[in-house]
Amino acid sequence: MIQKGKSRLSGTVVAFLCVLVFWVVAANVTTPEKSINSFWSLVPPIIAIGLALLTKEVYSSLFIGIVTGALLYSGFNFEGTMAHIFMNEVVVDGETSTYGIIACLSDSYNVGILVFLVILGIMVQMMNKSGGSAAFGNWASTKIKTRVGAQLATIALGVLIFIDDYFNCLTVGSVMRPVTDKYKVSRAKLAYLIDATAAPVCIIAPISSWAAAVTGFVKGQNGMDLFIHAIPFNFYALLTIVMMIMIVTMKVDYGPMVVHERNALENDDIFTTPHHPYADAAAEDMPASGKVIDMLIPIITLIIGCVIGMIYTGGFFSGETFVDAFANSDASVGLVYGSSVACILTIIFYLIRRVISFEDIMGCVPEGFKQMVPAILILTFAWSLKSMTDSLGAKTYVAGLVEQSAGSFLLFLPAIIFLVAVFLSFATGTSWGTFGILIPIVVACFEGVDYNMMIISISACMAGSVCGDHCSPISDTTIMSSAGAQSNHLNHVTTQMPYAMSCAVVSAIAYLAASLINRFTGSLVMSSAASLIIGVAVLFLFLTIMKGKVQQPQQPASK
Repeated sequence: MIQKGKSRLSGTVVAFLCVLVFWVVAANVTTPEKSINSFWSLVPPIIAIGLALLTKEVYSSLFIGIVTGALLYSGFNFEGTMAHIFMNEVVVDGETSTYGIIACLSDSYNVGILVFLVILGIMVQMMNKSGGSAAFGNWASTKIKTRVGAQLATIALGVLIFIDDYFNCLTVGSVMRPVTDKYKVSRAKLAYLIDATAAPVCIIAPISSWAAAVTGFVKGQNGMDLFIHAIPFNFYALLTIVMMIMIVTMKVDYGPMVVHERNALENDDIFTTPHHPYADAAAEDMPASGKVIDMLIPIITLIIGCVIGMIYTGGFFSGETFVDAFANSDASVGLVYGSSVACILTIIFYLIRRVISFEDIMGCVPEGFKQMVPAILILTFAWSLKSMTDSLGAKTYVAGLVEQSAGSFLLFLPAIIFLVAVFLSFATGTSWGTFGILIPIVVACFEGVDYNMMIISISACMAGSVCGDHCSPISDTTIMSSAGAQSNHLNHVTTQMPYAMSCAVVSAIAYLAASLINRFTGSLVMSSAASLIIGVAVLFLFLTIMKGKVQQPQQPASK
């Protein structure tokens, strides 16, 4: 154990020394003019992600990525760097934008997400304190008899909550943790199941905040119509759902997940690593007087409240249709409205039920906030890092690469767009920003020229954006999945990445197949169905091979 600690410490020192050397070299070979709209714009997130994976320490890694971006933008000027780290106004094409940590914490959308996180933390604490969580776990154990059943129930709940990925991550986690803990499912595995049913489900749900975002980026076309036609070609999202079910039912794991699952099954340790960021909340003694209703009513109220809050911000009560209201909704404001009302109603419900006192309810407020501090801190740094890549012109650089490849590799363009979207979303930690960059380019390339290729390419853009977001340690959805599962964040990132990358490779194959089949048949239905079948077959073959090659954890006997 001591030797391992020394090894990790020496690796961390070497990693930070390499970054220091990079700064010295970069100061002599680049200028602010050379950094903007070039590959240098992607260097800050690459450094942050690389450090996080090497050192297993996410806070310092993200902050060093932020500092790197500020140094490149300011030309390694101390005063300019400090201003850009915290708050700096930048004028681009006559428009003023503000970048930095303070700017990110001042953004109303970001603040709304943080408030939503805190309210969710408070509600989870109240459900725990009332005994509702424990009662639900006891009830579920009478209905769910196996470890496979616990994981499939988690997947099913994640698929059902398709309205918003943030809401999905935290709700599924709080509901299913007691059940998966009972059947010794590692927290890393739970985080993967949550994350894989968040963005991948939302991106194929016509009534979701993600559908609203996509339709908003499509100019000159019926955005919702394109979104619906693109669903069958969203291979990464569809294959991710299939892959989860296969992994659970075939009882196959590979990569770092094997260690976590083996530790949970054989050593009764669902965390594996010593760092348990939410262990205090999980270890509290839960009262035995709670009932299942003490968990169901708050959750149902939360779901209904958030739906109403989102369609309210979209103008549903001012005459807009339900679908248009979702398309025009402000997810941040709507979730805050809905969760606030749900929290108040939950307090009233518990007081009427007399399961916990008003004093205990108020004690849940700071505890709920503390429970979400790790997620809030990582989100703040992740947003700030994204602002650094924006200020350096990463969007313009990647857009230029895609436009240059459009004419030369037309048949391979969907696969190319998919891979570019994966890389950009992974590096920046944002899927919305990625398809906001690429979708307008795709529409411009194919509008009035080839409708079928436009649909396939838009799907590839959305799928790649979700894939990169799914893998990235600086993605807000990845961060919230860790919070929902109450898992160490880097444990979630390192265990999920091999699964996501495997599915990405299969998805790229499916996009190549779709392009070829479309070229010879000209049929969207034929292209999507045949390509999806090919993808599922390749995925099944891959998992079968991995099950045979990797020694699987000892599964408990079914009761």
